[in-house]
Amino acid sequence: MKKSRTNAPDWSGSVPVLPKAGPRRLALYRELRRLIEGGSLPPGAKLPTTRDLAARFGLSRGAAVAAYEMLVADGFAEARVGAGTYVAAAVPTRAAPQPPVLRNSREEPGPLPGALGCSAADARTIQVFRTLLNRHLMQPSPRHFHYAEPAGSLELREEVAAYLRAARGVNCSAEQVVLTSGTQQALDLVIRTVLKPGDPVWVEDPCYPMARVALAAAGMRITGVPVDAEGIDPEAGIARSPHARAVYVSPSHQFPLGVTLSMRRRLALIDWAVRNDAFIIEDDYDSEYRFAGPPLSSMQGIDAQGRVIYVGTFSKVLMPGLRIGYLVLPPTLCAALLDVRARTDRFPSTLAEGALAEFLREGHFAAHVKRARRRVRQARDSLVAALEGSGLEVTRPEQGLHLVAGLPDGVRDLDISAAAARQGFAVRALSPMYVDATPRQGLVIGFSGFAPEVLARAARAFLSTYKS
Repeated sequence: MKKSRTNAPDWSGSVPVLPKAGPRRLALYRELRRLIEGGSLPPGAKLPTTRDLAARFGLSRGAAVAAYEMLVADGFAEARVGAGTYVAAAVPTRAAPQPPVLRNSREEPGPLPGALGCSAADARTIQVFRTLLNRHLMQPSPRHFHYAEPAGSLELREEVAAYLRAARGVNCSAEQVVLTSGTQQALDLVIRTVLKPGDPVWVEDPCYPMARVALAAAGMRITGVPVDAEGIDPEAGIARSPHARAVYVSPSHQFPLGVTLSMRRRLALIDWAVRNDAFIIEDDYDSEYRFAGPPLSSMQGIDAQGRVIYVGTFSKVLMPGLRIGYLVLPPTLCAALLDVRARTDRFPSTLAEGALAEFLREGHFAAHVKRARRRVRQARDSLVAALEGSGLEVTRPEQGLHLVAGLPDGVRDLDISAAAARQGFAVRALSPMYVDATPRQGLVIGFSGFAPEVLARAARAFLSTYKS
């Protein structure tokens, strides 16, 4: 019996060129189904071989095979053993279920310009990290296939410790480092390890809202301690709550006001903690972004008594989606905190640890920080320039990823922030971040993660409404 031949070579001329973006198997499936439903490919017509189809359209053969399998599964084609694939004799008359569309993350709406907590995509960093990650996936570590240590990869902890010793003056070994899924998990682990419900705790006033939320949810008695040009005031804290069990601070770049804790007060805070058997939770969330002046050392590096718990993250300098942060603990707390970690979150994700360790060890991280710092500085300058002459009180910050703009008397920041959002500019009201002190009216505006021209355009659009 004579076998049917594949359709003539010009058969593919009736099929439009497939789009370059998106999954190729889905694009091919949709085009073939469209031709079948429209009658261009009649019932019983033989379809080209997958090898021929792949060559014509520049696809992998696997993509062509997958498209045919989907057509067969949905009743639009039938496979005949030894003969090939044919258009089904009876094409379904009702619409078949559409295959799931794999949405590209770029299609998802991102944050508005001015939003806090954003990092910028760096093409060079993404390329390098992808190469490192692929290397580890091609030869996966046995660590991925069994339960790991609660502290995380020793290899990455050694690199983090080396980086912190060199860049931040942190006095630590890898054994004191615990990898976390970010700052919030780190705070939660510390709270559940060293505090108990009802304990008095100091926080900066104003304070990072999510730290306050974590402490309040755990039942702590929170006292707001005023922040001035020198940072948090330990004498005011002692006067208000002398026997607090801990204090949460961001000494290098206080959130949200942006001031730096003076050396005099750093030493006073450590002395208070030693006398009261209390702990200092040092949140060093954006220390990589210092644009002028000498680098600032951590409080942990001047603490000889084991009273400082150091919290850091890669979210601000790399990307929040990486979900890797870290704790540096006094040796006396390591076992207890790891026990808490093991009960609630056995161990951090192992997939990215090896790639990130190499990223640090091979010098890619240092190069990335330089590029990111330059890009963020440009965005800062663009935002400050756009806000000049607006009536807002704006100071150009020399560190960090945000600035604070003061408002004229009688203007409510909650009203302004709501109006700005409607104009496509995401500013944060300052007043809700205060704890006990009289709130100051102001706007907290982020400048990381956005192109300078995008920030400036959004700021100008907001100001045209604000001035009117």
